[in-house]
Amino acid sequence: MSRTPTRQSRRRAYRETWNLFRQNRRGMTGLVILVFFSLLALLSPVLVSTTDIDTALAPGIPNQSPSAGALLGTDLFGRSVVDLLIVGSRVSLTVGLLATLGAVALGGVLGILAGFYEGKLPGTVLTALIDWFLVIPWLVLAIVLAAILGPTLLNVIIVIAITSWALTARLVRAQTMAVRAEPFIERARALGSGDGRILVNHVLPQVGPLIIAQGVLTVAVAILSETTLALLGLGDPTSMSWGRMIEEAFSSGAMSNGYWWWILPPGICVIAVTLAFSLVGYALEEVLNPRLTER
Repeated sequence: MSRTPTRQSRRRAYRETWNLFRQNRRGMTGLVILVFFSLLALLSPVLVSTTDIDTALAPGIPNQSPSAGALLGTDLFGRSVVDLLIVGSRVSLTVGLLATLGAVALGGVLGILAGFYEGKLPGTVLTALIDWFLVIPWLVLAIVLAAILGPTLLNVIIVIAITSWALTARLVRAQTMAVRAEPFIERARALGSGDGRILVNHVLPQVGPLIIAQGVLTVAVAILSETTLALLGLGDPTSMSWGRMIEEAFSSGAMSNGYWWWILPPGICVIAVTLAFSLVGYALEEVLNPRLTER
């Protein structure tokens, strides 16, 4: 007979997961990249002052190509591209992480409920809602929501969370249905546990690793979404992110004028962070699902 996993067994499982993850080269490579950009974001207030990125007080020469005084050149206002990248890392990562927390929380809760009550009215309604969000073009929905809510950083986070939760919910729903069929769930019911207790104490610990792995992958999607919204002019005009850097470069004719140093570095940063989160996410999936490793 299957038994409900204990706290001690869960801790042991987490330790084993970390040990397996450390052996995954792709995952560790992605983790090193993420640590670097995270430190850069945390130290950005110390490394860059507000006057350095102020359009009126920037000390550099406008549109200066990379040199010893400006390693990656300057933008139209004389601001150092390096300074903009450092400040942008803080905003882009913050948006990505907060939007992911919202998306994963929403997708996790609705996915668990949809899977646990599959075959009943609540499960049917939630499954239909999940399917609707999966088939609707996310960019169209994001543009409409961003236009309605307004171009603020909080609204951008809300828009990305609303358009990114459905895939997590679908995966969690499938995992929840599998857990619901386990013997220890029936055992818990026989001992008098209600739905709420079963969901919190038995179902959530089982689907938790999947939610974590999917959350890591969702951060990459959230950062790309923020960049896309910024390029469309729907981002926060008062916050400097990598997406806004690219948008300002395009709108100022950086490409046509050959100012590659203004547009290329933020694009590389977006790609690097997105790739890093993807590597970590896929590594977690391989660790948590041994069948992927056997393929």
